[in-house]
Amino acid sequence: MTKTKEQLAKALAETGYIADDGLATALVLTEMLNRPLLLEGEAGVGKTEVAKALAKLENTDLIRLQCYEGLDRPDAIYEWNYQRQLLAIKAREGSGADADAVEEAVFSEKYLLERPLLAAIRQDRPPVLLIDEIDRADEEFEAFLLELLSDFQVSIPELGTVTATSIPRVVLTSNGTRELSDALRRRCLYHYIDYPAPDREARILLARLEGIDAALALQIAELMGKLRKEDLAKVPGVAETIDWAAALLGLGAGNLHDSRDLVFETLACVLKTREDTARITRQVTDRLLGKVA
Repeated sequence: MTKTKEQLAKALAETGYIADDGLATALVLTEMLNRPLLLEGEAGVGKTEVAKALAKLENTDLIRLQCYEGLDRPDAIYEWNYQRQLLAIKAREGSGADADAVEEAVFSEKYLLERPLLAAIRQDRPPVLLIDEIDRADEEFEAFLLELLSDFQVSIPELGTVTATSIPRVVLTSNGTRELSDALRRRCLYHYIDYPAPDREARILLARLEGIDAALALQIAELMGKLRKEDLAKVPGVAETIDWAAALLGLGAGNLHDSRDLVFETLACVLKTREDTARITRQVTDRLLGKVA
């Protein structure tokens, strides 16, 4: 039975992922309609964590395909174990075996190497398939995905069509570095994940960090929200917020206004470029703290 968005949001929270209403609704619909979910948003907003949380929630495997420029079919779907095939052919030399029989033997399941996309549709229990940063791959690779996302099958010339044993829950993520094809978008439901509002980011800290005080979590979330509005080369994501909060908590910060030196000294947790480090001076940090409750 499909969960309501409230039930799903609560279940995800128990895994440590705090979803807003829009994301919870999108996840309910992907299960109801059995459609892939395309998540777009800036780097660090928690897109990849959605798939991890789903796999944990459903107690199933997470199969991840990390996309990159030049990713092709053998890396994503399958390839043959050529070394073992050559050894098998050499072992049959002089045996008088028929060439067709040798070919049939070496192009068999025994020599097939599953890559993430093929592995995902051959699981007995439906996994969560994460196709991460699809925008880093090229348009030609997107075409490889269409058959899988439409019919959940893969064509292997030597073996024929491999149909899905089970239908995976598919999550695609994109940072928006290039425009995705209309064909891919049509096959997916869509949700944009933005940086969380301070109250939700504080809830994330409470869910992920044991022993953090609710007031301190909200202060850190509010300060991070202010920091993201500065002119930064690399805007820090939720992972950086968690690291920063863990550092401040570990160093004994109880109230950010009473720990101004610690706040400034631990900016290495969130600022990741030389330009940003130079831009966020102690004076800027004090100014931002002045706007935090």
